[in-house]
Amino acid sequence: MNAPLIYFNNAATSWPKPNIVHDMVSSSFQQPYHEHGRATDENLNDYPKMTRKKLSDFFHIETPNNFIFTSNATDSLNLLIHGYTQSCGRKIHAITTELEHNSALRPLNTLQKQGAIDLTIIPFDDAGYVSLDAIRDEVRDTTKLVVMNHGSNVLGTTQDIGSIGQYLSEQNIFFVVDTAQTAGHLDIDLNKTAVDAIAFTGHKSLYGYQGIGGLYIRDPEKVESYKQGGTGVYSQYPYHPTEMPLKFEFGTLNYPGIVSLYAGLDFIEAQGIRSMNEKTHSMIYHILKELSPMENITLYTKQPDLPIISFNIEGMDNDDVGFILQKEFNIMTRTGLHCAPLVHKRIDNGRGCIRVSLSYFNSMEECDTFINAIEKITKTIIATNTV
Repeated sequence: MNAPLIYFNNAATSWPKPNIVHDMVSSSFQQPYHEHGRATDENLNDYPKMTRKKLSDFFHIETPNNFIFTSNATDSLNLLIHGYTQSCGRKIHAITTELEHNSALRPLNTLQKQGAIDLTIIPFDDAGYVSLDAIRDEVRDTTKLVVMNHGSNVLGTTQDIGSIGQYLSEQNIFFVVDTAQTAGHLDIDLNKTAVDAIAFTGHKSLYGYQGIGGLYIRDPEKVESYKQGGTGVYSQYPYHPTEMPLKFEFGTLNYPGIVSLYAGLDFIEAQGIRSMNEKTHSMIYHILKELSPMENITLYTKQPDLPIISFNIEGMDNDDVGFILQKEFNIMTRTGLHCAPLVHKRIDNGRGCIRVSLSYFNSMEECDTFINAIEKITKTIIATNTV
C-alpha cells in the first residue's frame, strides 16, 4: 500500500482546504449569483459585500470598500505598480528588494525598460532581512514608490513593515506590501501599520481556492485604473465609475473564489490566527533542529519567521531530491527558483533549492517522516561517496 501523501508545498498553494470552504462554495452554487446591481433578491447572500467586511475585520481597518477582488497577488501587484506609476504622470524612482517574487520584479523591470521608472534593488543581509537604513540610504528626491514583500517565500523571513512604513509615510513615498506569504500566518493590523496598499492571495494561508486574490488601497485616488468594463450599475455612463470598489473591478467577479475566501477567513477566525501560527512554528522549528546537524545539508534560513525552510543536499541536484521524496516517500515539496531569482543568485549561485512549507493541517508525525526521509537520502549520498 502506498504511503499517504505528505504535502509540504503550502507556500505555493495550501492543501488540504478546510471542509467549511468546500461546503460553503458548494452551498453557494445552489443559489443564483448575487451582487449589488446584478440581482434583485435581497434574501440571497451577497458574498462580495460580506467578504469585504470580513477582510476589513481581518486586517483591522474600517473601510471594506477599499478591498478589491483580483485573480491573485500577481494581479494585485500589477494593478498597484502600473496604476500608481501611471498616476504620477512623469518618470519616478522606485525601490524594491532582492527578496521579491517575480510578481513584483517583472512589472517593475518592465516599467524600467519602458522608461517610466528608475529602479533600485536593495540587497538583504546575511540573516535575510532588509533594514530601514538600507532603504533610507537609497531614497532620492524623485523616489515615489517602494514595493517589498512582508515575508520571503524562500527564506521565510519577515520584514519590519511597521518602521519602514512609518518612515516612507513621512517622506510621502507610496508603500506597497506583498502579503502573499504572511496573510493568514501573521496578524496584520492596517490600522496601526503605515502602508499605502497591500496585495494578498486567497489560495495560500487564507485557505481559499486558486484564482482569487485581492488588494487594499488606503487612498484609491493615488492609483489609476487601467481597465474598464461592465459594473452592473451606472451602465448609462460612457466611462468606468471611479467610486470604490467599482473603480478597480471589471465584469463578473470570481464568485466561487470569493465564497472560498470568505470561508477560509471564517476558518482562521474560528481557530485563532495565533494558535495556528504557534502550531506551524513548532513544527518548522522541529524540522530545522533535526536537519541542522545532518551532514551534507546546507540550510539557507537559521530562524524562519514563517513555516518555510529552504535547503540543499550537497552532491545532489535539488530537483533530484524532490523527485526522490515524491516517488520513494510520497512527500511533496517544491524545488527550483521559486519565482525569486535574485534570492537564489545570492544564496546558492542560482542553482535553486528544496523548499519545505507547512500549514495548520500538517502534523509532527509528517515532519518526522520527512526528517527520516532526508536522513536516508543523505546517508545514501555519504555511502556512495565513500565507495
